[in-house]
Amino acid sequence: MKVIIFGATGTVGRRLVMQALGLGYQVTAFVRNPQKLDDLPHSNLSLRGGDVLNRNDVREAIKGHDAVFCALGAGRKGGVRAEGTYNIIKSMQEEGISRLICQTTLGNGESWGNLNFFWKHIMFGWLLKAAFKDHEDQEKHIRASQLRWTIVRPGAFTDGPLTGNYKHGFSHHDKSTKLKISRADVADFMLKQLISDEYLNKTPALSY
Repeated sequence: MKVIIFGATGTVGRRLVMQALGLGYQVTAFVRNPQKLDDLPHSNLSLRGGDVLNRNDVREAIKGHDAVFCALGAGRKGGVRAEGTYNIIKSMQEEGISRLICQTTLGNGESWGNLNFFWKHIMFGWLLKAAFKDHEDQEKHIRASQLRWTIVRPGAFTDGPLTGNYKHGFSHHDKSTKLKISRADVADFMLKQLISDEYLNKTPALSY
């Protein structure tokens, strides 16, 4: 399996790279600055420099891969997640690649019902309003793509260890979760989607 990871130097993306290599996949890390991954020398790792906002960069990088992971961060300006994901989708369609696994956020769509007052009104309603809108637009592009996609909606990130013990795909009426998940466990769950169709064209929520 040959996979490409967008947002590979981010807090989730870097863990995706390391765990995918540990599983024996051939990994391409798409990054603006490849030097940021110089500390991960591995025979199965290829570093590809480029700008996700440049369609040609994305299309050239994506050629020949079996699956695509998207863990884009906010970047240097607003709208990077949505615009970058749109470029990824178009490049996948042009190159005949169908499998996309993308990390957005808990609170999108029907999972809004999982959030408490603090996350609804303070964080996403005020402090992270622009970032939340970016994720919403990102999901709209994916849903309209007709790719074989999975949108993973994790709670707030922690630096905790990989446990493999978390809740996923729970109802939007569920108020029992901690609304938190380690970045390592987010990567673990995303990689598991490569060998499962359980959440094909679905939006599983993820939390402890």
